[in-house]
Amino acid sequence: DHWAVLETEEGSIVVRLWSHDAPLTCWNFARLAREGFFDRGRWHRVVPDFVLQAGCPRGDGYGSSDLTVRCEINQRRFTAGTLGMALSGKDTGGSQFFITHSDQPHLDGRYTAFGQLERGEETAGRLTQGANVWSIRVVDAPP
Repeated sequence: DHWAVLETEEGSIVVRLWSHDAPLTCWNFARLAREGFFDRGRWHRVVPDFVLQAGCPRGDGYGSSDLTVRCEINQRRFTAGTLGMALSGKDTGGSQFFITHSDQPHLDGRYTAFGQLERGEETAGRLTQGANVWSIRVVDAPP
């Protein structure tokens, strides 16, 4: 597995990426992070007790990256702190991702779960819609 460090205006969030369960999704996420795609982005959707979502280059939830990846539905459950790939239909994963604030069993089997929040739950809870994502970097060992 790898880890993603999300630097936000409220602090850091560390997420473990499940490379074995969702290799294409993790590869695409790491590629975008390495290219600086997420830098100076915004949390364009924040729904209390549900999710916070970022990764839209337009900042309004209707944009994506230039590459899409197929869905990698796996056995992982959407519990609190799960990192998921946002979709606009089957096999449309691109750059928008979300982190669940609480257990969301209705997402199980419908979205690619590709990571789990390991540190920064308080930070995630403080983020509001429009808050900054300063950068995201992917590392090979727990930070």
